[in-house]
Amino acid sequence: MHIPTSTYRLQFRDGMTFDTAIEFIPYLKSLGISHLYASPIFTATSGSTHGYDVTDCNEIDPAIGGRDGFERLSAALKAAGLGLILDIVPNHMAASTENAWWADVLKFGADSRYAGHFDIDWSQRLTLPILGKSFDEALADGEFELQRDPRTGDWSLAYFETLLPLNPQSTAQISGDLKDRSLISSIHDQQPWRLTFWQDAAKTLSYRRFFEVTGLVGLRVEDEQVFTDSHALVLELVRAGHVQGLRLDHIDGLADPSAYLDRLRAAVGPDIYIVAEKIVGHGEKLPADWPIEGTTGYEFILALSNLFIDPDGMRELGHAYANISPDAANFAAGLRQAKLLMIERNFEGETSRLVAIAHSLLADTDGQRLASAIKELLIAFPFYRTYGRAGKLSDSDHRLIEQAVDKAAMQTGDRDALDAVAGLLDGGAHAEEFQRRFQQLSGPIMAKAMEDTLFYRHNLLLGANEVGGEPDRTVGGVDAFHELMEQRAKQQPHGLTATSTHDTKRGEDARARLYGLSEEPDVWRLGMERWRDMNRSHLTELPAGLTPDANVEWMLYQALAGIWPEEFRDGAAASLTDRFVAYAEKAIREAKLATDWNAPHEQYEAAVKGYAAALTASASLTFHEDFAETLRPVMAAGYLNSLSQTLIKLTAPGVPDIYQGSEVCDFSLVDPDNRRPIDTKELARMLATRDPTSELTVPALKQRIISIGLNLRKRLPTLFAEGDYVPLSVTGIRHSHVVAYARRLGDAFTITVTPRMMLGQLEPGKLFSGPEFWGDTAIILPAELQCPKHDLLTERSIDAAASVLVAQLLGTQPVVLLQGR
Repeated sequence: MHIPTSTYRLQFRDGMTFDTAIEFIPYLKSLGISHLYASPIFTATSGSTHGYDVTDCNEIDPAIGGRDGFERLSAALKAAGLGLILDIVPNHMAASTENAWWADVLKFGADSRYAGHFDIDWSQRLTLPILGKSFDEALADGEFELQRDPRTGDWSLAYFETLLPLNPQSTAQISGDLKDRSLISSIHDQQPWRLTFWQDAAKTLSYRRFFEVTGLVGLRVEDEQVFTDSHALVLELVRAGHVQGLRLDHIDGLADPSAYLDRLRAAVGPDIYIVAEKIVGHGEKLPADWPIEGTTGYEFILALSNLFIDPDGMRELGHAYANISPDAANFAAGLRQAKLLMIERNFEGETSRLVAIAHSLLADTDGQRLASAIKELLIAFPFYRTYGRAGKLSDSDHRLIEQAVDKAAMQTGDRDALDAVAGLLDGGAHAEEFQRRFQQLSGPIMAKAMEDTLFYRHNLLLGANEVGGEPDRTVGGVDAFHELMEQRAKQQPHGLTATSTHDTKRGEDARARLYGLSEEPDVWRLGMERWRDMNRSHLTELPAGLTPDANVEWMLYQALAGIWPEEFRDGAAASLTDRFVAYAEKAIREAKLATDWNAPHEQYEAAVKGYAAALTASASLTFHEDFAETLRPVMAAGYLNSLSQTLIKLTAPGVPDIYQGSEVCDFSLVDPDNRRPIDTKELARMLATRDPTSELTVPALKQRIISIGLNLRKRLPTLFAEGDYVPLSVTGIRHSHVVAYARRLGDAFTITVTPRMMLGQLEPGKLFSGPEFWGDTAIILPAELQCPKHDLLTERSIDAAASVLVAQLLGTQPVVLLQGR
């Protein structure tokens, strides 16, 4: 297998086509990238901005260049010596009539040849939650009409622009007034589907969906025919040599990830690089039998937080946060409340189905007791899911269930019901459906409760609220980071290491800046007091009180701090308004407290968005000056944190993944802000026009460090793919401010040295502290690393010695990458 030395993620669509990407290839090669990592390229719904709503698994989307454009891209990559990794979507497809398989299911119901392709409960009519009101209300309001579909000539039921195929056996009676309500009602009653109010989906949906997205229906890839049908083109592209790697979206959504991966590996062969999108919780390991190289790297972001979040400062910041928002500050209680919301409202239908299955298997146990036990088990689950197969659990999953039962028992006290439900999770083939449904539900509940609810309610430090993050866990510092990297080198040395993705809550540079707030919590607390007072006139009096409340204000100021421009005058601050207001709206809807996506509270949202807009308005100059002055040292420390985490990503175990545009500073907010098109020409110009005699801007310096690091990995691929991770001891007065480690294989080695916790310690206008700050701080080198070395970032030579003073390394530059001569 050819392991990538690095990947570069490109978001196709929204202006990025295959031909645009071809023009970008020379830049990627110069940067040092070995593999282009493409977002989904298969045909998706019209106007799709991301490609995960696939309508045809076996067609390359004409919207981005089609098969011909893909062939040109493949040829251009090969000519440049670059590989290609495709992001594929095995878990779901678009529940859209643009999807021919879905349209056939709508037409023929359970008799469709594709009825078994989708995860549908055929004990009832297929529910289509697309109406803006109940069916009867929509019918009474004349919102339906019988029409011929201009594409097929067949009869359909039109609901505004949506044309729904009708079962041929129901169309003989169609004649006369095509808007006749009784005729339409009769026709509707004869379909294998029924139209429902979209807000009822959580209760009544009859198919498995992707999280809460009713427009994405689950695929049954555990079925061999479904796998064959949905992977035909992917496998063709692999066998033709166009594709060297696959990224698997949402692996935890599958009924049996292990069996799927076995089948996929057998189909693509041993040489294709495979990684899976999987959140790995603290203490969790990837199943040992998965035939993949690793994950997409969210756990690496969590590992980095150990280096840049000050645990003492976090405790102080936590006290200040609890004073203004005591309810939001209780993370454990907040997680329980968020999970309850998911179980009882957002996934009510899926939970009820689980209870019904359990009751059918445990008829002697009261249904309410079973419902309570299932609810508490789902709440108690610390990870996304277990991976039982054919009703059986692994030993590690069995222990996980036992721990969850113990925790759940503290809430219900009904140990018998909990043990009965736990027995179904390991109860043999007769309970296989319960096991499968439970495993496919625990993940969405965790994800939606944590990432898409609690991370917008608990706003202590937004930089810690990241995908895969655990903001309630005390960070462990340098030693904890070294331990995690040693584990990573053993368990998934070829998995991706990510710092930004299309799903992260904010760009890597914004996160690196926000980490700095933990170093000076009093500065943030006092600033918050001033800013809230300055902007009190922008609050709105609503029946529930002044809006936004203190918790939302805390969130808004931190989010703004993460993206604040160095120069805020001349409209720079005001130019943030549209992005910032859109973020504010998404944040309060995701929090699901005073408003949410299902039932927007217009007055509340207007008050919060008005406040957010006022913060960035040019008229708020007094606030801007105070905000900028307070943030100045935080921004400087954030830049240094960014350069440190960048170099660490380039040299730590794993394959560094560069998300489009993040090789320069990435201060984006949550999607869709982080999926904005990139300026490919400007990125190429920056890399090509470096002036070695002038001081680089931070974006240019970051890009240069990445280019040096990635090209080093291309020159020494085996060192980074197989080499040991060697933590290096640091002594002296500033030892806690240094991260140092080596990568070593035989005689080859590199040494990475970066600073940490440097807020308020930097030279004015510089991204380093002088030699006097470092004093006697030194890195102790083992015998095999005591030979002469040179710094790849400055070309300086370092003499052979048993130790090296940090002042010699970091006294005149931000970060250091040494290579043995």
